[in-house]
Amino acid sequence: MNNNQKRCSGCGVVLQDENVLQEGYTTDLDNDICQRCFRMKNYGEYQVVTKSNDEYLEILKEVGKTKDLVLYVTDLLNLEEDILKIREYIKNKMILVLNKKDILPKSVKEDKLIKYFADNNVHFEEIIVISVEKNLNIDYLLKRIKYFQTTKNVYVVGHTNAGKSTLINKLIKNCSSNCSQELTMSPLPSTTLNTVAIEINDYLTLIDTPGLIDSGSLINYVDKNMLKKINPKKEIKPRIYQLRKNQSLLIENFLRIDYTEGERNSFTLFLSNELKVKRINPKREDLKNLQKTNYDIGYDSDLVINGLGFVKIVNKGKIDIYLDKNVNTFVRKSLI
Repeated sequence: MNNNQKRCSGCGVVLQDENVLQEGYTTDLDNDICQRCFRMKNYGEYQVVTKSNDEYLEILKEVGKTKDLVLYVTDLLNLEEDILKIREYIKNKMILVLNKKDILPKSVKEDKLIKYFADNNVHFEEIIVISVEKNLNIDYLLKRIKYFQTTKNVYVVGHTNAGKSTLINKLIKNCSSNCSQELTMSPLPSTTLNTVAIEINDYLTLIDTPGLIDSGSLINYVDKNMLKKINPKKEIKPRIYQLRKNQSLLIENFLRIDYTEGERNSFTLFLSNELKVKRINPKREDLKNLQKTNYDIGYDSDLVINGLGFVKIVNKGKIDIYLDKNVNTFVRKSLI
């Protein structure tokens, strides 16, 4: 029986050499990372590990028992419907980190994004817009961490694919003498399997936590090739469609939007440039076998498709959408 408690420096699981089918497997206990992380880093392979959110929530509850500062990292393209839900588990001081600014058009200003949350009574110690890819505001974030932290430990939380591990790796690269440790990064969910502590410097240790799995995200219901197309790799070029009543849009083979009631309207799509979008005759049957949802849209609203992005709709009207029944959608006041 292996009682070794050495953890994988990539994903945080306990390393073991007994069962190749279980998480943490390595061919040699002297290795620093598990076979899953090794194959992900070197060959781009991904092995799904199923964990329930109950396990992750227990970790968040433990974080909530500390007095430590928490960074809540979220993806600007895929903001949660209830950004404050995390407060049910963690009451600590918290900085909201709005990641992937580089994906949104350059015309979208940081101040406007921050004001959006302030106007909606979303309170954190501070809201900071960053781009790990462009190194935007990373140094400023570090300064604010130092200002608000209560102990050396600072936890990093958020949903899968929000960029938590990528942010930590950037901080390691920018600020740490400890360059030997790097977290496993992947565009797929469930990469970090347990907490991983990284000592950045003498006054700061960042603790990465598993990403909360969002079962309502589209990324859980597409194949790997489509997943690569859905995840934007560069700045989005918004696509604008002027629609009249009884006109329709088809996005790849997974989403249909029918404009069913209202005056001439503007639909601006904020989603990956690689995704195909086309107008179709509403009489066509494409995707009508999927679940149908009706929305009564107000002025300046966003239709958010979890895991995909959002559609800005200028005027009020009614729409029908057809989408996998497991994927969540909601309408909010326009972000941009």
